[in-house]
Amino acid sequence: MSKPNTRAIAAKILTELQKGNGSLSSHLTKQTELSDHALLQETLYGSCRWFHLLEWLLNQLLSRPLKAKDIELKSLLIVGLYQLRELSIPNYAVINETVSAADRLGKSWGRSLVNGVLRNYLRTQTELEEQLGAAPLSVTSSHPGWFVDELLEQWPDQSEQILAHNNFRPPMTLRVNLQATTRDEVLEALHAEAISASPGALCEASVYLQQPRAVECLPGFKEGKLSVQDEASQLAVGLLALRPGQTVLDACAAPGGKTCHILESERLLTSILALDKGSNRLLRVQENLTRLGLEASLACADATDTQNWWNGEGFDRILLDAPCSATGVIRRHPDIKLLRSQESLHSLQLSQRNLLHALWPCLKSNGLLLYTTCSILQQENQSIIEGFLQRTDNAKYEGIAADWGVECRYGRQLLAGANDGPDGFFFCLLRKT
Repeated sequence: MSKPNTRAIAAKILTELQKGNGSLSSHLTKQTELSDHALLQETLYGSCRWFHLLEWLLNQLLSRPLKAKDIELKSLLIVGLYQLRELSIPNYAVINETVSAADRLGKSWGRSLVNGVLRNYLRTQTELEEQLGAAPLSVTSSHPGWFVDELLEQWPDQSEQILAHNNFRPPMTLRVNLQATTRDEVLEALHAEAISASPGALCEASVYLQQPRAVECLPGFKEGKLSVQDEASQLAVGLLALRPGQTVLDACAAPGGKTCHILESERLLTSILALDKGSNRLLRVQENLTRLGLEASLACADATDTQNWWNGEGFDRILLDAPCSATGVIRRHPDIKLLRSQESLHSLQLSQRNLLHALWPCLKSNGLLLYTTCSILQQENQSIIEGFLQRTDNAKYEGIAADWGVECRYGRQLLAGANDGPDGFFFCLLRKT
């Protein structure tokens, strides 16, 4: 049996992403047995991160555009250009393997094209990079044009920084279980293992690792002393103002980071219900609860279908981490650049409105609902809240007093940090009057 060609596999996955099928993580999960899995992962993450720039380079190198049916060959050429431009693999190895991949894709006729384009790139790289300086912002920042336009309109003063930060490699951030240990003790244990780490600036439980590590190798992980969770996400629990005896609903709960953080922060809750419509995703919630020695009620249901899961007793606190475009976590999931479109935002907005409308009756009088997304687009955040408040007489907007993020008319927006800062995240508190 011939050895799998990593470039061919990368091209097939990149093609599926361009068609809107699956996600980068779901495709990579199916390739964990591949001996070159690390190279495949690096290649795909980089090819997605720099897709729009590489696509522009490819168009300069082609004498005529490729046909739509040859999308796999286009993907292969982008993979080859990424490796030549960004990785320290010998040029001859990249070219030879990428040419061979054309055969694996059933595109033997394209061997000479792949060879010619990649060699032409090496010959004209300096000239192309100079031309790149005059290309549109969507190309130089490597983002879809519609998204750049939205940023320039919504975040004119921050757009350049947002685009730059989206292309950084994200930090690995930990949440310390303050019921089991202290942040200083965790930092000391990490340093004893020669793992460089530093405390976060926004949350007392947050720790940033200088380099990502396998979680199983982190001291204290198996014992439930720490979890992986971005610092922005950790802010949610503090905003809920939890008290002993309260009942809490974590809607759209998987993979359970916030559910566990809620329980770590207030051990005397009367109950907490973790709700998610994906049964496999709920397994992740249970795994995290078990590792941390915590207990919660789990329900597999669509949050909007309250008749199927709600017993009619109101909750004191509801956390709604709504499905969204995830435009605040592009640095973690660069395939978002390929998977999202302006059209896809419309269905997400409908889902967000429906979730708020369905869950509001489940909240007790004087209770708090925290609406969050990992989006930085106003139409999924402030606009959703504004519309909800206009339609709902007994909903009151509660301002968030904080020294982080940007204060909006409705809510507070964190923008993605560099390689040592939090993700982009939106928070809005609503009280039932």
